[in-house]
Amino acid sequence: MDFKEMLANDRVKPYLLKARYGIEKESHRVDLSGNLAKTDHPKSLGIRDDHPYIQRDFAETQLELITPVTETIKDLFDYLAAIHDVAYRSLDENEMLWPLSIPPQLPEKEEDIVIAKLKNVENVKYRQTLSDSYGRRKQMISGIHFNFEFSEELIRALFSLQSEIEDYQKFKAEVYLKVTRNYLHYRWLVIYLFGASPLSEKNFFEDNSLNVAVRSIRNSKYGYTNSDDVQVSYSSIQKYLSDLSMMVKKGLLSEEKEFYSPVRLRGGNHVSDLENGVNYIELRNIDLNPFETYGISSEQVEFLHLFLLYLLWKDEGDHCDDWVKQGDTYNDIVALEHPLAHTQFKRDAQNLIDEMEHLVETLDLTISGKLFTHLREMLMDPSQTLAGRLYTESEKSRQSQLATSIAKENYKKSWEKPYELAGYTDMELSTQILMFDAIQQGIKVEILDRQDQFLRLQLKDHVEYVKSGNMTSKDTYVATKIMENKTVTKKILHQHGFRVPKGEEFQTIEQALRSYDLFSSKSFVVKPKTTNYGLGISIFKEGANYEDYQKALTLAFKEDSSVLIEEFIKGTEYRFFVLHDKVLAVLLRVPANVVGDGKHTIEELVMEKNQDPLRGRDHRTPLETIQLGELENLMLKSQGYRMDSIPPKDKIVYLRENSNVSTGGDSIDVTDQIPDDYKKIAVDAVAALGVKICGIDLIIENTEVPAADKNAYGIIEANFNPSMYMHIYPYKGESRRLTMDILYYLFPELEQNQDLNSAKRMRLTRRGFTTVAVD
Repeated sequence: MDFKEMLANDRVKPYLLKARYGIEKESHRVDLSGNLAKTDHPKSLGIRDDHPYIQRDFAETQLELITPVTETIKDLFDYLAAIHDVAYRSLDENEMLWPLSIPPQLPEKEEDIVIAKLKNVENVKYRQTLSDSYGRRKQMISGIHFNFEFSEELIRALFSLQSEIEDYQKFKAEVYLKVTRNYLHYRWLVIYLFGASPLSEKNFFEDNSLNVAVRSIRNSKYGYTNSDDVQVSYSSIQKYLSDLSMMVKKGLLSEEKEFYSPVRLRGGNHVSDLENGVNYIELRNIDLNPFETYGISSEQVEFLHLFLLYLLWKDEGDHCDDWVKQGDTYNDIVALEHPLAHTQFKRDAQNLIDEMEHLVETLDLTISGKLFTHLREMLMDPSQTLAGRLYTESEKSRQSQLATSIAKENYKKSWEKPYELAGYTDMELSTQILMFDAIQQGIKVEILDRQDQFLRLQLKDHVEYVKSGNMTSKDTYVATKIMENKTVTKKILHQHGFRVPKGEEFQTIEQALRSYDLFSSKSFVVKPKTTNYGLGISIFKEGANYEDYQKALTLAFKEDSSVLIEEFIKGTEYRFFVLHDKVLAVLLRVPANVVGDGKHTIEELVMEKNQDPLRGRDHRTPLETIQLGELENLMLKSQGYRMDSIPPKDKIVYLRENSNVSTGGDSIDVTDQIPDDYKKIAVDAVAALGVKICGIDLIIENTEVPAADKNAYGIIEANFNPSMYMHIYPYKGESRRLTMDILYYLFPELEQNQDLNSAKRMRLTRRGFTTVAVD
């Protein structure tokens, strides 16, 4: 088959760069001094051997981070970043991840290397077999496994252009076999460019059998390889499976998965699945890139995709098994070259890069503009390769010191904003935290609509859909609409005997203006009928003049076509978070404010307060940036201030009447201070609305007065999508990990004792977060 001609066909071109990707990244846990950790696998990640994202490889210290399959490189790295964040923040606070493929200093006695303490006995036995066959030291090598699948559209388009193979699955297998044979032949180029294990650490070699710097110990004969007697043909799937079976029968392999080829053909989770066809290939010879936080760069992934496409395009040798064996020889040579030496295959490497660039031009592919420039720089100057860079930097001190320094930088980066989930910082903060907890608990997370915060969560066969952190199937459509409509909410609550503010609804600003005299001398509130987050709300405690009344109406009608004007209920506003007939958190929210120092203007004080790294925009940080818009200026005017006013020292100046955190307010947890009778009011009110998940706002003048007393409280609002992050990371007070409560509500099969062992409760401090005890 002429793949060069087929790939250039116009019917094929639209699918050339379409593919599916996956990454498995291994890393050891070390302490802050760079020593191999002595602790067990983090309990916060649960005790499952089959965690979909974070598992143990050979050793108890060796984490394996696993991305789901993605269809874009960006999605691949978003998942990898998020899983990395979860892994880091699930470790002991004094642990970090080792950034090198070669492990840190190992124990002098090999038996002191602890095999993974898995629950599955067969998995432990398998690791013990590997230990007996190869020794534990070499098992401690880590790396990247890169899973790659050409798009189904590409394979089918190619299949339609040929007539030699009638069966689609056989054709697909031939595609992957050709790519695999060529990869095994030319993989030395990958080792030259991206090999990154030049030096070993203490006790890796028992006999100092390699005491010089090389490009990749991991990919050399000194790395983790099968014995020379293990020989497998790639001429066909049948021969491949037959040879693997024979190796097991001869006792050269304990089972088929012990075959450690640089490329694995994959048909599913088991080798036997290949009998039904090849689904993808797994590249296993990628060293960890220590200069990238996640062990591999997007440029590397783009190169590997293009390289694999090129290998499908490029002709191979006539005798496929000899072709592969030649590649073994070339690989061994390049892997053991000095990291600063030009490879003896420099001219061949230049030809390969030239041909890849020609392929890009011929097929009109869109790639990163600097890719080929960078490839040629590395070819001309070996110090620019990963091994060259690592060796050069290590020469300034020691490789272990450099690795420890890099690990500390990654540690610092992961804890810099612990309320964020790397890869998804553009999403709403409560959703980020829910995703963090789901990943940590081993619940599969699929983002259905990123902008709309829509997730699909799956635990085994149990699937739940979640929007914006806590909108779920547990609440009916009509219940959500009830809470969204403030008029309906008030009427239902009033019918059930709860105190709600009196007021009227207006559909036009003209109609509301004509009613000015009804409210002008009273305490009243102007607010949109259906909006959330405190938008468009104005509060007048001592009445308002006509101009301010008109401004308030204008702001409210910007947010909705209907506006409510209600009586102002005196007291303090509290947010009760109710989940399934239980109050889980109560928050006192202090309106946006600044404290005068007698020197700076209000505008300057706001700017200074907004410098707090915990403040940001659009619900991506625990606190919101304080604004200075029309509502804030209206509030200042009511207090006799302007933006350029200089308030006296220690004078608190409020910039908002409403206390929403989303408008710059401060959050204070008071869950344990609120009496049970008020919590029962909140639970009963939510039940009256027919809701399971709700944030309900009560105004209480004095919590020491019984809730049953007349006018002791007033319910001003019910929220169908209450923010959780402000309870999890309050400005002051104890954290309430509501996202974990949501997950346990959706997935009751999660063991409840994991709430103590794995759901980390955190308290916000000015330096970071610390775990606290859970009752």
